[in-house]
Amino acid sequence: MAVSALDGRTFAAVLFDMDGTLIDSIGAVERSWVTWAGEFDIDLERLLGFHGIPASGVIASLRPDLDADGQALAVRRIEELEVADTEGIVVLPGAGEALGGLVAAGARAAIVTSCTDPLFEARIAATGLTRPPVVVTASMVARGKPHPDPFVLAAERLGVDPADCLVVEDAVAGLTAARAAGASGALAVLHTTPREALEPLADLVVGGLDEVRFVVDHDGRVRVTTG
Repeated sequence: MAVSALDGRTFAAVLFDMDGTLIDSIGAVERSWVTWAGEFDIDLERLLGFHGIPASGVIASLRPDLDADGQALAVRRIEELEVADTEGIVVLPGAGEALGGLVAAGARAAIVTSCTDPLFEARIAATGLTRPPVVVTASMVARGKPHPDPFVLAAERLGVDPADCLVVEDAVAGLTAARAAGASGALAVLHTTPREALEPLADLVVGGLDEVRFVVDHDGRVRVTTG
């Protein structure tokens, strides 16, 4: 879409995805899932295409043969592996300033992540990323991305209408969830997903959050500027 798609628009709140949007955790994610795949008899090629989806959803797709106890065991194992591996996880360029600036200015902001509670805590501690007023994890909803539930809950906890929110994402699953939740604004970053996959769902696609600036107006509403 056009670079100007967000120009002149303001939002009551900004809802950020975390992995691939605010932080780079690719190395840790890949190491953990490779280990998990070996333990649960999954060909590595089958791990492709799940970015942005909670582990429980990935495992349900990869191992539908497992009963409820088996599914729970598999989810606990990948969580254990990922929580233990925070090596090399860093804040992406511009992300710390974007989130931290909004929080410091008193704007409504949230992190909406497919991490479970323990995994979110491990990664935010490892990076020192600012904790916004509201955090929604996969542990807090019955259905994670690409379902709308996480973004609907975040908007509710911030006291705003989802339609008045700007979502910042790097994955098709996340953007799909945001649009299903009714979010009227979507900013996508090119860290994990090709531009051509993001453009149909995003108002603006940028290389990273260092290419945009979030401005908080006197009434607390937020706008995005480029350049």
